Amino acid sequence: MARVVVLGAGVSGHTAALHLKRKLGDEHTITVVSPNSQWNWIPSNIWVGVGEMDKKDVLFPLAPVYAKKGIEFVQALAKTILPNGDEENPQGAVDVTYTSPERKGETERLRYDYLINATGPKLRFEATEGLGPDGGHSVSVCTADHAVHAAAELDAVIAKLKAGEKQTLVVGMGHGMCTCEGAAFEYVFNVDHELREAGVRDRAELIYLTNEAQLGDFGVDGMVFEERGFKQSSQMWTESIFTERNVFSILGAHVTKVDKGVIHYETLDGEHHTQQFDFAMLLPPFGGVGLTALDRDGSDITEELFAPNGFMRVDGDYTQKPYEQWRASDWPETYEVPGYRNIFAVGIAFAPPHGISKPRTSPNGTVIAPAPPRTGMPSGVMGKTVAMTIVDRIKGKPNAAHKAAMSRLGAACVASSGTGLRKGSAATMTMFPVVPNYEKYPDTGGRNLKGTRGQIGLSGHWMKLMLHYLFIYKAKARPGWSLIPE
Repeated sequence: MARVVVLGAGVSGHTAALHLKRKLGDEHTITVVSPNSQWNWIPSNIWVGVGEMDKKDVLFPLAPVYAKKGIEFVQALAKTILPNGDEENPQGAVDVTYTSPERKGETERLRYDYLINATGPKLRFEATEGLGPDGGHSVSVCTADHAVHAAAELDAVIAKLKAGEKQTLVVGMGHGMCTCEGAAFEYVFNVDHELREAGVRDRAELIYLTNEAQLGDFGVDGMVFEERGFKQSSQMWTESIFTERNVFSILGAHVTKVDKGVIHYETLDGEHHTQQFDFAMLLPPFGGVGLTALDRDGSDITEELFAPNGFMRVDGDYTQKPYEQWRASDWPETYEVPGYRNIFAVGIAFAPPHGISKPRTSPNGTVIAPAPPRTGMPSGVMGKTVAMTIVDRIKGKPNAAHKAAMSRLGAACVASSGTGLRKGSAATMTMFPVVPNYEKYPDTGGRNLKGTRGQIGLSGHWMKLMLHYLFIYKAKARPGWSLIPE
């Protein structure tokens, strides 16, 4: 009997666990370790953050799903990996600390034959003084609870606008190394919609503050779209959306501090500025969750498995080299940890070999560049891919290695506002591949135009609404769930 332990129950980890159980049945043990008791469909936190959905619409409890499928669920925080095992199991072990109310604070060692690290990110609000909803001066939509708080703060601002007070709203990045620019773009899109619905848009100044050097970068070095035989960049496309909606932008910005009502930031030219605000939703940078690694003798080998940012090294090329020498082939394919054929890292947990957008540094030495996104669809595909590799190896194919390189994977981003069937709109983007291949597609921004598009309209809104219900259905492992693509 093989024991597979999955750390994390987000898109990657949850997907991997369900496919492992589907393929391995009851003959082998699948254990999911997560500090959270509920699964959160994070893309719809945007709607919660403007009051268009309730928290209950984006959450459901994990334990009943895992109990139904015969998956062991451990509500705990993974702390330390022993990749070379211990005296009881040479394959490997992981130490966890329980977060469930009945066992809170207790520790346990779980032993495994295969390990998947899908722990997701640590939300590093502390990287910027005064950032975040917990002791800071800005709001967030990174969790369902954060989104509820953001909606309440937005409601208060709208009430002031209705009373005739002018208000300044800032949406964007709270640090120069943030990722998930698409989420901030979608949120500002939704805030604009809510202000218009409330009839107060003319009294509000709406500002998008980002570490992108130009609009439409989205942390993927932008895109090229083709419409009726004409090519246009995602920069032009995004600029037109912002111009139409009267959204101002602050580009190439690294937020250094957030005071009550004042954002302090540095720009790529090295200048320092301030921006007054009445409402600010600023995303934090991501880091690894803080896992450590110990050898069997207790010596610390964390640096062997993890990059300095806390993400796990996998089968990518981490050679330090100039941006111009980076290649799509540098990106990992199997997500196997070098030297450990039974350990994998997927989703946000794996360390990108380099950025996708061009790294930029201010004259003061401050790096201001979007970090590579690896959420949503790519995360789900990675989870399933690694699960299939483990299944094959358990079933007697030791050299099996399924592949899902982001340099060959496509992705879609649907920035939708409103939730009804008859009103709302969406800015829909698809790209193929996520990591541009400039050698293969030198004239179209490193991507295949057939799979890279940008459109605006109600149909995209319907798609986002459909995806909301479809993926929650899938995550609940309802009948036919495995037929729904990642």
